[in-house]
Amino acid sequence: MRPELFQLILPSTWESLYMTLLSAALAYVVGLPLGILLVVTDKNGIRPIPALNAALGTIVNLLRSVPFLILFIALRGVTSAVVGRAYGARAVIVALFVAAAPFIARMVESSLKEVDPGVVEASQSMGASTMQIIMKVLLPEARASLLVGAAISITTILGYSAMAGIVGGGGLGAVAINYGYYRGEDTIMWVMIIILVAIVQVFQEVGMRLSRLVDKRIR
Repeated sequence: MRPELFQLILPSTWESLYMTLLSAALAYVVGLPLGILLVVTDKNGIRPIPALNAALGTIVNLLRSVPFLILFIALRGVTSAVVGRAYGARAVIVALFVAAAPFIARMVESSLKEVDPGVVEASQSMGASTMQIIMKVLLPEARASLLVGAAISITTILGYSAMAGIVGGGGLGAVAINYGYYRGEDTIMWVMIIILVAIVQVFQEVGMRLSRLVDKRIR
């Protein structure tokens, strides 16, 4: 690998982290309340609304079923209108947000459904409101699982961001494709892969450590 290409590593790593973390934060703004709604309005939820639950579930499933690269290409018109361009890191963030929000909603839903129903029923019997149950029972009781889910979500989004390198995205994926694959320099590709794996391991380790820290069951 040519020495000058080492200069691409730091900016491309930063770009990947920027895309991943910003899109994850934006996706949680939508995905977290959406996941809560899916649990609350479920037939066994604290406020069952079957029609709303079915509609939300259908939207989430439809968005999750579209492969990321196809979604990125399909959203190019929207992306251009939002950020002024259809390629690069900022453009990828729009597609990452749309792809990640339903994924996060399902992760949140799964975590909240792990909460002991008896705890929820006890809160209801004491007259707690829906919002009180959400804020003081469901979220606190599920926080360990939510942290694990957050780590999984972030690493999944990182993988999506790397895929976007093949269709005009930035970051480590773009370097691996443009300098590694297209130019036949396998060393560059493997260096990018190693960096991506290292980042994934860091996110997963941080998520697991935080989860163990707040998990009351292992104290």
